[in-house]
Amino acid sequence: MIGDGGHGKVVRELIALTPDARLEAVLDDRYAAQAGEAPHIGPDGELRGPVAAWRGLLEQDAELAFVAAIGDNRVRHAIVRMLEAGGARFARLIHPSAIISPRARIGPGAVVMARAVVQPDAVVGAHAIVNTGAIVEHDCVLGDCAHAAPGAVLAGGVRAGEGALIGAGAVILPGRTVGDWSTAGAGAVVTRDMPPGCTAAGVPAAVIKRTGTALSP
Repeated sequence: MIGDGGHGKVVRELIALTPDARLEAVLDDRYAAQAGEAPHIGPDGELRGPVAAWRGLLEQDAELAFVAAIGDNRVRHAIVRMLEAGGARFARLIHPSAIISPRARIGPGAVVMARAVVQPDAVVGAHAIVNTGAIVEHDCVLGDCAHAAPGAVLAGGVRAGEGALIGAGAVILPGRTVGDWSTAGAGAVVTRDMPPGCTAAGVPAAVIKRTGTALSP
């Protein structure tokens, strides 16, 4: 598991609730290891070294996989790209209380939290987060490294691009688009398409900031 902050705490418990998963180790450079839990094996700033060292183990052990337990979309994106370059595989974690349609698609490295709902023909991209109680309705796309925060609602046919953040309790109306690396603020109601690289807030949501789409954390 990469990252052991607040989001990491929830992912730890999710791993513990997953019958075929076991937490082997944690990489983090900001938080100390907890007594009796999986050992920290180094700072996440040194990922290239461990990944290179584990390349042989990855080839031998088909069950070894990574998960980036980091809530910040840009940081998570940078780390998974680094891991991919080292040949890493990624775990897909789904809470047992989540409701996932058999016709939905969940990408590698994605995390679906407690009581989340993902409906038919929805797509949750690689390394995306569907957080506690969030709803991804039919025919939606939640892009790679995007995040639907707790209680967020993506109504039918919504497109949330790469790195998009749908804030806590925000609602995206049917058929609307949230552009790459854009943020719909907490409690916002998005009634019109949002362009890439902006932040919108309010009811109805209005653009309040242009943030750009650069990927540097």
